[in-house]
Amino acid sequence: MSYNLHHCNPPSKEKEGLIDVDAIAKAIAEQKPDFVALQEVDVNTKRSGSINQAVVLATKLKMNFYFGKAIDHDGGDYGVAILSRFPLSAQQTFMLPKNNDAKAEQRVLAIATAEIAKGVFIRFASTHLDAQRPEDNRILQAKEINRLAEKETLPLIVAGDLNADPSSESIKIFDSNFTRTCSDCGFTIPVINPRKTIDHIGFKTGNPFKVVSHEVVPERYASDHLPIVAVLELEK
Repeated sequence: MSYNLHHCNPPSKEKEGLIDVDAIAKAIAEQKPDFVALQEVDVNTKRSGSINQAVVLATKLKMNFYFGKAIDHDGGDYGVAILSRFPLSAQQTFMLPKNNDAKAEQRVLAIATAEIAKGVFIRFASTHLDAQRPEDNRILQAKEINRLAEKETLPLIVAGDLNADPSSESIKIFDSNFTRTCSDCGFTIPVINPRKTIDHIGFKTGNPFKVVSHEVVPERYASDHLPIVAVLELEK
């Protein structure tokens, strides 16, 4: 599963600054995922009531977690996270490249190893690429994710808000090294009358995964993105 949380602030409650972690937890729980890639996660920020959203969600869902910090924000940290039904190890956060534009926000790739069966390991990663209109940074970041993926020897899944639709140059770069879980993907944003596909799940091409299904979940309250869920089978 991949889900941009909008720091657990429902769009309809944006002006009030309401934080509704329960709504996000419910949306995730209904899908019963093994892994979740989360984006726009607040940890101890003032705007979110100084709570650690990664810890709270992991506790509510009885899952393991890893938080990958991207930037300082509002007295706390802001970034991406991984939730996992399986134990996690070898957690790392990689800083992704960006140009010299003052508005360019630091982006990261958070990755961890999970033991999904006795002696069977995979790598799972969450990322959130640049959101600026020019594609320069997304191209740099997609190339860096591909470079990092080349070093991985375990089966690898990368999921997240790539801020790019399937026809974009950055997704074409991503697709050169990854197999996404859909070719005719459903729209993920905005939540009302969605018209763009910018959230994606993919596995390293050549890895022994089989795509069973991919769907966009019509959860329109909790965030400004619709969550996506893919079922992958690891072939022996």
